[in-house]
Amino acid sequence: MSNWFITGVSTGLGRAIAQAALDAGHTVVGTVRNADAVAAFEAMGERAIGMVLDVTDLGAVKAVFDAAEERTGGLDVVVNNAGLGYTGAIEETPIDDAKALFDVNVWGALAVIQAALPYLRARKSGHIVNVGSISGMACWNGTGIYGASKFALDCIGRTLAQEVGPLGIKVTNVAPGGMRTEFAASRLLGAEPSIADYAGTAHVARQVLTGHHGEEPSDPMMIAQAIVTAIAAPEPPLVLLLGEDALGYAKGEFAMLQGQFDTWMHLTTAVAAK
Repeated sequence: MSNWFITGVSTGLGRAIAQAALDAGHTVVGTVRNADAVAAFEAMGERAIGMVLDVTDLGAVKAVFDAAEERTGGLDVVVNNAGLGYTGAIEETPIDDAKALFDVNVWGALAVIQAALPYLRARKSGHIVNVGSISGMACWNGTGIYGASKFALDCIGRTLAQEVGPLGIKVTNVAPGGMRTEFAASRLLGAEPSIADYAGTAHVARQVLTGHHGEEPSDPMMIAQAIVTAIAAPEPPLVLLLGEDALGYAKGEFAMLQGQFDTWMHLTTAVAAK
């Protein structure tokens, strides 16, 4: 059995991943936001270890990861799950909101990766899992800032795989579609819809997400079990889409891009130096 470190296990997919890992016999260090949540997490079983961490506190990330290493004797799987959602037109989104979102979704995840790598490199083993989103592959108006943070995490993860693969460390980027968590309810942040011109485009995203809360196509526990299964594979995936909706959106996005490549190939290939 292995030792897992998962950020953001209080609710949602993080909690489900922790439960799936515990059910598979692993030990899980899960990070939460306060001491009360530690007790609730540790009530899941004797192999559940809760630690308080705000991933935007970059100094604390290393200290908590170091403590988790000492407590477990060495971590094998590191899951960057903590994240926030956001809707709003690009024009409407305050820069401070965008920075705050990146603080959690990108810089917090990067800090966890950097805290983990010295240990994983020393052991020449380990697996880093980044929980992204299909919005980090397929653009959807009204979710541009959120999607940009997940695009960034996806690039970090796929580049990281090239850098650390020769060192024995594996990387998997997970891209779920819609799932039945509180993401589209209490945890969905957003810009104030202040520009009427976006009523039929960017403003629709929040209406769709909140209006269909509880009707999302995927079960977070099934997604969590799929992640545990993928990590156990001899050759785990670099990119793992989860949900038929995620697959459909990804295929549509890539078909659009291929169409653009084909349509403008005459210009693409016309710029060679003479």
